This record gives sequence, C-alpha cells and structure tokens, in this order.
Amino acid sequence: MLKGFFVAGPFDDGDAVTGHYYEVASNDPTRLQVWGYSDCLSYTAGDLLRLHVCSSSPQTHLVIARDGVVQEVVVDCMIATQFAPTPQDCSENGCGWPEAFALNLPAAWQSGVYTVTLTIDGHSSQTMFVVRAAQPRAKIVMVLATGTWCAYNDWGGSNHYQGTTGPESADFAPHVSVLRPWARGFVRWPEAAPRIPHASPLNSRPRYPHMDYARARGVSKKYASSGWAAFERPFALWCEAQGIAIDYTTQHDLHRDATALAVYERALIVGHDEYWTWEMRDHLEAWLDAGGKLARFAGNFFWQTRLSEDLTVQTCFKTRAEAEDPLSGTNRLTSYWDNPRVGRPAVATMGLTGAAGVYAGWSRCAAHGSGGFVVYRPEHWVLRDTGLGYGDVLGAASKVFGYEVDGIDYTVTHGLPFAAAAAGLLGDLTIVGLSPATTLSHSTGPHDRDLFIGAGDAEDLALRLYGGLDAESIGRASRGNGCMAEYRRGRGAVFNAGSCEWVAGLIKRDRPVEQVTRNLLLGDWA
Repeated sequence: MLKGFFVAGPFDDGDAVTGHYYEVASNDPTRLQVWGYSDCLSYTAGDLLRLHVCSSSPQTHLVIARDGVVQEVVVDCMIATQFAPTPQDCSENGCGWPEAFALNLPAAWQSGVYTVTLTIDGHSSQTMFVVRAAQPRAKIVMVLATGTWCAYNDWGGSNHYQGTTGPESADFAPHVSVLRPWARGFVRWPEAAPRIPHASPLNSRPRYPHMDYARARGVSKKYASSGWAAFERPFALWCEAQGIAIDYTTQHDLHRDATALAVYERALIVGHDEYWTWEMRDHLEAWLDAGGKLARFAGNFFWQTRLSEDLTVQTCFKTRAEAEDPLSGTNRLTSYWDNPRVGRPAVATMGLTGAAGVYAGWSRCAAHGSGGFVVYRPEHWVLRDTGLGYGDVLGAASKVFGYEVDGIDYTVTHGLPFAAAAAGLLGDLTIVGLSPATTLSHSTGPHDRDLFIGAGDAEDLALRLYGGLDAESIGRASRGNGCMAEYRRGRGAVFNAGSCEWVAGLIKRDRPVEQVTRNLLLGDWA
C-alpha cells in the first residue's frame, strides 16, 4: 500500500458507499512512490512489451511473474526509473509516463496473466498484462472481461461510475484510458476482504461491507466488482488445481480480431462482463454460429461501448448517451443493448440479458433470497452427477447467485419455465434453473431507504425500455430473474450460468457447483 496517495474527491462526503475516494500519484517528486502500466492489455510471443513507470527513486526493483497456484517469475531485475508528473485527466487520456523497461516476449512464456510488481524502499505497486497463446496449448480459452475492468478501474480519479471530470470536477468519465495503473484490488485480492453478496438486517438501512472495507483499507471502491483478482483469478486457480488447461485472451482482442476464438472449440467467460462493443458481439456470434461452445459463468451483459482504433480508450456515455453521445443518432450509441435505439437485444447473443432484474443478494434487492439457482430441469446434462432434483437449490451454501445476474422473461407451463415468445432469441433456450432478481431496492420508510441503489435503476430502465415512469412500466423493469440456461444458435451453443458470483462456489469448494463447472468445461455437450 502506498500510504498517502489514497485521496477523496472534491465532492466526497466521507461516506464509504456514496463518497468518492481513489488512488492517484502525487506530483511532489520528493514523496516516495512507484507506479506503472503496460502499453497494451495483451501481447503474444515476439511482441514488444513496454512498461511505463513513475518513481521517486532512480532505481526500481521489477518482478514479472505468471500468476497461478505457484508464481512463475520470468523477470527479476533492477531498472532505471524517474519521476514524471501525472496529468489531471490521466483517467481519460492516460498518464504519459516515460518508458522504463522493454522486452520482446519470449516464445517460452505461456499464455496467462502476468503480474508486474514495482518496489522501492519498501513501497510497491502492481500492474498486469495478458499473454495470448501464439499457438493454442489448450482446448479452452478464457476471454478476460477487460471491457468491465476498464469501466470500473478508478485509478487517477475517474471511471464510468464516479470521477473528477466535468466542469465541477465531480462527474464520471465517458472516456477511460488503459494507459494508467490498475487500482488496488484489481491485480491481487485484498487480505480478508468481503465479497459483495450481503443481506443487511431487515428494517434497517442497507450496508455494503465491501465498500466499508475499501474505505477503511485504502482499496479501490470497485475491487469486488471487477478485475482479475475478483473473478477470473480464483476461477483460473481452481482450473489449474483440477488439471484443466486454459489459454487466455481479452475482450479487446476479440474486438480487433474476428479470428481470436477460431482455433478453440470452447471459450470461457467468468465473473462480470457488463461492457461489450458491437464488434466483440459480431465476432463472438460468428464463432458460435460456426460451432463454437461458450461456457459463461458471468453476469450483467448490459452496455454497448466503443473502443478507440488503438484500443487504449473505451467510451460509454451510459444514461447520458442520448443527450451527449455524438453517435446518439445511430445504433452505436453507448446505451443498454436492450434500448430500442440500439436495436440489438442482449439475448440474441447470450440467450439472457442484464436488463431482466440484475440485482440479487445485496442492498434490498432479493438480498434475503436463497443465494442459489432453483433447479427446474434436473435431468439436463449440465447437472449430471450433482445429485440435485426438481426444486433443489444449486449454490445456496456458497451464495453463487449474485450480485448481478442475467435472466429472461418467461412463462411457466406444468411447473416448467419457458422463455417468453417475444424475448428476442435467435435459437432455442432451455432454462435449467432460475431465481428472482430486482432492480428496485425496496424500503418501508426513510429509516431503511437505500441511498445507493434505491429506485433509480428501475426508473431508468422503465423509461428507456418501456417508455414511461408509470407503475406498470416501473414494475415491469424492476421484477426479473437470473437463469442457468442452454442457448443454441447456429451450429454452436452458450451455456449461461448468468451470475457474477459463480466463482464463489469454486472458492468455497461447493461440490455441486464444482461438478457443473467440470461438466461444462470437460464433458460432452449433449
């Protein structure tokens, strides 16, 4: 931890949940500090890796290691470094620090996530980059949710949620740069940090223990919402311990390369993949239609974004898109996929959508539910050898259902759920399990009203998707679900365990959750 460089925004009220606090470099060259970032999110053998560093010391200890059950150190050396000022708009336009280290990646470096640790005089920080496989070494590739990593990274003061931009230096950033460090908690999970799902006592104002922890420990407010450490890393460690080989790529690679998945028979998405570009969807759908199989253990497929030509800047105007986005008159405006003005329903790609309730297990949003998926089709091949039957709950003990989930409008016939006819699917969807979710944080009065979620999300969805703020539209927008479902499109398929927190079942070694995961990664898709 770099003490003294964790600061509050100008409109911070000191509250762990509604306040704004973040890491940033000091422009005082006499203060001990060291930070760094790579010039790209990912590389392959032969590519030139460049590290850009700001350090108060002329010499910095550099360690690069492939992350895993055992860290594989590939670089351990001292490098020459220097102090460099940090622009106020670094979150949007990058830090612009000098290059301190460069290396052509050796062919021997295996595909994976590589951590970069920079240390001076007992002070250290970490960044990371991804190495793609030049030739596949596994049958499965994990597509890292870098669109969401970028959206949530608040190093320097701004992300797509809060920030120091705008005329009053108090607004979120519609443009965010990858040319800055990763916030603390994105590369490595903080010690003893809580995950998000949490049921606050009834009739009291909801609490958010993960944000209380972040404020108290000087960790990013978004550490539990995104980043390698929160979701993909524990899943990858579980795979490694099980002897399941995986290669790695990123959403950014999927955006620029229509063939990024072509050599793999299966792809894997884990955790929180909220932000996608049009091109990412195009390339994923083409691979699926050609016969690819996607195992998605993730939630909240929701926002359209855009990327700069060099892939270093992500754009999302969010709910202001229709007023401020220069492409608001086209289907590339950065809004909800399910917004009629975008005209590309989320379910067409994934079979499910983040606009179907989304929240579960926190605030007043289905927070006192089972925490798992209620099983409706126990005979489905994905539940083979779990021992679960109709009406049982998968993952309740480990709270795999939350904190954001994906679902679909459905009907029930003879005790079985079926996707609604007008849902927008392009193929058959089989719902295996589901549980309720809601965008509306209910309250009984001012004493238990949630100041963080409240009714705002339900109202915005109602307005943009259903055209009004009447009781019927808000009710329709607020009531939903999260599903486990198999979606067949073209010659391929998506099995969608539509929940961010699926990985909690692997962390806690929940046997049925582990078995479903094995069935999807190793079994034959019936």
